Amino acid sequence: MSLLAPAELSDCAEKLIRGRHATRAFRPEAVPEDTMRAIFSLAGAAPSNSNGQPWQVEVVSGAARERLAGALRAAHAEKRISADFPYPEDMYSPVLQARRAAFGAQLYEALGIGADDHKARAAYDAESLRFYGAPHAAFLFVTGDGGPRLAADVGAYMQTLLLAMTAYGVASCPQGLLSFYADTVRTELAVSEGQLLVGVSFGHADEAAPVNHVTTGRAALEAVTTFHR
Repeated sequence: MSLLAPAELSDCAEKLIRGRHATRAFRPEAVPEDTMRAIFSLAGAAPSNSNGQPWQVEVVSGAARERLAGALRAAHAEKRISADFPYPEDMYSPVLQARRAAFGAQLYEALGIGADDHKARAAYDAESLRFYGAPHAAFLFVTGDGGPRLAADVGAYMQTLLLAMTAYGVASCPQGLLSFYADTVRTELAVSEGQLLVGVSFGHADEAAPVNHVTTGRAALEAVTTFHR
């Protein structure tokens, strides 16, 4: 089997990385188990400091998914927030807030939700705890002391996982809101170790849904990268 030439490889990488995007409406059919195993096996090749691999991944499907979705919605309705990693609004600088606002405007416009329709926005958040209709969700826990360095390693694992899913034709959406109810997830899945960083819903995209055609911009190279010589 011949290896790809550098130009071919970079072209594949360009298509894979730029082709990945967050999907917020899924079809109900499941991803085959052998495909899931191949994806998560590939994601395990992610880099980590001293090869510690400080991630524990819990994948839910079928009845387990249904039970967890119900528990998450109940916790949300009762405001039983239990985030392992703080999410203060002031962590975003004005520049980052502007990027968030621009994306939010695009998202809610695609959903037909007005800028001041807080009730509809809240209802959409609650509904997202059903994993946007995805038949599967993966919960990424940081093991060890759960500190920022280990969390960064799990972030690298997540990106590798998302790209592996894209390569296998599986759509995905990392959902920070799923991590706001870490105790609920731990209880439902009988997890005794680790801090919940994020949940990832995945399956096959509903291409007819307008929300899946929202395109997000990226900061210019010069705005985020400095080359020192």
